Amino acid sequence: MKNFFKILLSIVLILLIIILVRTFTFSSKQLEVAAIDRIEIPDRAKDHLAEAIRIKTISNENPADFDSAAFYAFRNYLKETYPLSDSLLTTTYINTFSMIMEWKGSDASLNPIIMMGHLDVVPVADEDVARWSAEPFGGEIKDSVIWGRGAIDDKVNIIGSLEATELLLSKGFQPKRTVLFCFGHDEELGGLNGAIPIVEHLKNKGVKAEYVVDEGFAITQGLTPGVEKDVALIGTSEKGFVSLKLYVDIEGGHSSMPKKEAAIGVLSNAIVKLTENPFPAVITQPVADFMDNVGPEMGFVNKMAFANRWLFKPMIISILEGKPSGNAMIRTTTAPTIIDAGIKENVIPYQAEAVVNFRILPGESIQSVIDRVKDIIDDERIQISQGAFNSEAPGISGTASFGYQQINKTILEVFPGVVTTPNLVVGATDSRYYYELSDQVYRFTPIKINEGNINSFHGIDERIPVEDFENAIRFYVRLIENSSK
Repeated sequence: MKNFFKILLSIVLILLIIILVRTFTFSSKQLEVAAIDRIEIPDRAKDHLAEAIRIKTISNENPADFDSAAFYAFRNYLKETYPLSDSLLTTTYINTFSMIMEWKGSDASLNPIIMMGHLDVVPVADEDVARWSAEPFGGEIKDSVIWGRGAIDDKVNIIGSLEATELLLSKGFQPKRTVLFCFGHDEELGGLNGAIPIVEHLKNKGVKAEYVVDEGFAITQGLTPGVEKDVALIGTSEKGFVSLKLYVDIEGGHSSMPKKEAAIGVLSNAIVKLTENPFPAVITQPVADFMDNVGPEMGFVNKMAFANRWLFKPMIISILEGKPSGNAMIRTTTAPTIIDAGIKENVIPYQAEAVVNFRILPGESIQSVIDRVKDIIDDERIQISQGAFNSEAPGISGTASFGYQQINKTILEVFPGVVTTPNLVVGATDSRYYYELSDQVYRFTPIKINEGNINSFHGIDERIPVEDFENAIRFYVRLIENSSK
């Protein structure tokens, strides 16, 4: 018995030594980069974003509600507001409203970079207007904050990158590497008439990009537990998505004589099965990279857990899946979003249908989701079909590439003191189509997100402080300069 306890103690001590060694050697991966001098931004820049917000480039679900006049007005606004860009860059319009602006580099042997954005915004429901602190499309500037739909999604990127371009052009700057600004006009509807034909146009021209940068997450403040510093999240991949329609057609009748099973009950049972049997948790490469970059900046306990994921993985997963945002990072999520059945309170319907939306982790596929759904429901009475708009999870871009390094460096130059890290973007962006042009596709919006404004994405009181917008311009100026190598 003594020998047994000696062996057990030895195992425990060896395990403890391994844990401590791995923890203390889990060193910081943050670059040491000197902050640059503050770039002066013209005072009129803030007014340009405000004016852009006032142009209602809304993407409505009903194509009949498309306001072409607003998109023509926005196109003309960019031409008038940025005369140097209009005259010195070559603009190609795709499907009338999307655009490619080419800033020719001096060295044709270098692959271009692609800087993305989208011109369209989501609508504001009539019943929500009164809940705003400012008119949603008023473009009001008050208390040094720019208010309105599109302030952070995504006119900050359009106007910010063009302000940067105009500023550099006014100083006689020419990049060595060609810069392609690709602005789609229907990102909020899936990019079918914008991003997809833009990529097709560039592919037909033989364009191979060094890297692509699109909107994504941002510099988070107080949103990463265990890290006191601001954390800049650079998306190296994003989740795919598929909406599946579940349809049941079985005999109904009068509610006074209900049968043992009815369409609503069968459908409801299927939905319960799906929600009670979530997809397995997986730590994908972007999330592992996030842990490797953020972990060393945490306190000892969190640092120890991330440094020893081989041992603490169950605990880490348990913590992450405790919050919707964390759960979305580690599994393909299941979300019933629409249900439709019945026409009268005393009529048992023959038919019932529901839509369930799945956000797919990299490494999984639409087909693997469908296969699992069929296995879980296990009911041949339920017909399963895909919705019209679905997307596979795209590839994962590296962190040792030229593009990632320049984005990383630029963040630290303009926003000194932040922690930078790769991450997985759980939403969908137009950048998923651009892998045909480059395998280095990144997602980052150079603004600050915190508890105070995170819900304004597609929500109430979308806004951006003037200082944040000016820092976004500084970021784009410096990124163009850094990429001109």
